[in-house]
Amino acid sequence: MPASEEFTTRLLPILEDLVAAYGTPFHIYDARGIVATHREMAGAFEGEPFQQYFAVKALPNPNVLRLLLEEGSGLDCASPVELELAERLGAQGEDIVFTSNNTSPHEYAMALKAGALITFDDRAFFERTDELPEIVAFRVSPHGLAAGSSLMGDATRTKFGVPAEELVDVYREARRRGARRFGVHGMICANELSVERAARAASDVIELGARVAEQAGVELEYVNVGGGLGIPYRPGDVPFDFGAYARAIIEQRDRSFPGARPRVLMECGRYVTGPHGVLVTTVINRSRKAREIAGVDASMSALMRPGFYGAYHHATLPFAQGRPEVEIDLVGALCENMDKFAVGRTLPDPRVGDIALIHDTGAHGHAMGFTYNGRLRPAELLLTDGGDVVEIRRAEGIEDYLATARWRPEPVLSGTWTRT
Repeated sequence: MPASEEFTTRLLPILEDLVAAYGTPFHIYDARGIVATHREMAGAFEGEPFQQYFAVKALPNPNVLRLLLEEGSGLDCASPVELELAERLGAQGEDIVFTSNNTSPHEYAMALKAGALITFDDRAFFERTDELPEIVAFRVSPHGLAAGSSLMGDATRTKFGVPAEELVDVYREARRRGARRFGVHGMICANELSVERAARAASDVIELGARVAEQAGVELEYVNVGGGLGIPYRPGDVPFDFGAYARAIIEQRDRSFPGARPRVLMECGRYVTGPHGVLVTTVINRSRKAREIAGVDASMSALMRPGFYGAYHHATLPFAQGRPEVEIDLVGALCENMDKFAVGRTLPDPRVGDIALIHDTGAHGHAMGFTYNGRLRPAELLLTDGGDVVEIRRAEGIEDYLATARWRPEPVLSGTWTRT
């Protein structure tokens, strides 16, 4: 849906001057909105043992991550690079949750050294480890309501987690190996807007965790209900009621763990930053082919969700009011027909030179970018709480594109080598 009224009220008066001085395309994020959303989440759990860990994959910019760390957020990492980024920002120990998939021994060792809360995603890797973390937690495969998620994979096709029916055995094995502290993790949904469904999926994890803990003879220090909360991408979508969601989780936790209060952990990314970013681009071509087309100077390399998932992102021409409306496709310049930000969208008739906004790019936008066809990733800017605009990532250039290329090949294996 369109960016918040507060964001646009601060951005639009300076946008034309910003574009004239800086050029396009670029993503710009609203620092004030990001902080406000995190505070809303923390406030909904006030008085409860709760910690939100921002999913670094959603927006891995050190300036945004630092902003969240200063607000008391932790960081959810899933790779060695994300772990190192977190450590460079000063996050340490239980400031970090490490939940990876198909984990290598090297990255597990990094997470162990960092003192992170580590989630084992599969039983086989757990059984190959020599050293266990201070707190042992397992991720449960999608089950219950979460088992039907098209993005997470259903219970028979997912690559994530330990099957629910194996959890008791694997916790017993961890206890036999000397573990004395435990948690449980469940990534329960993806871009879910229904509070009822999200709360039911979280309850499934909490109930299962309590049942497994009792049968395995362990005590859970925390229940991590993951992320997956949605944002209203389409006009008319109802924003997620986080307060109601938090109340439902607390009530279920208290029912499932009478007399105890395990910590509630979350790993939201999209919900925190998604609505607080827009991709600013310029119309550079207006044509009629089989369809009406407006070409812009951003491509799928800046935002791949519409082409990759068929995902909807709202698009506006903020300075084109009063023109006749047309049904049109907004497209990039990549040599792929899927390079489209909007298909059959009703907009004021675009003209060359118009500024266009693609909304809700504060998560999984720049982060999912790529460099195919030499269409490189754009800059990231930040609108600060005080109203300044600062560059927090420059646009890529050809030197970045070629930085890892060997102009003179480096020897790896001699042609005379033979297997013995």
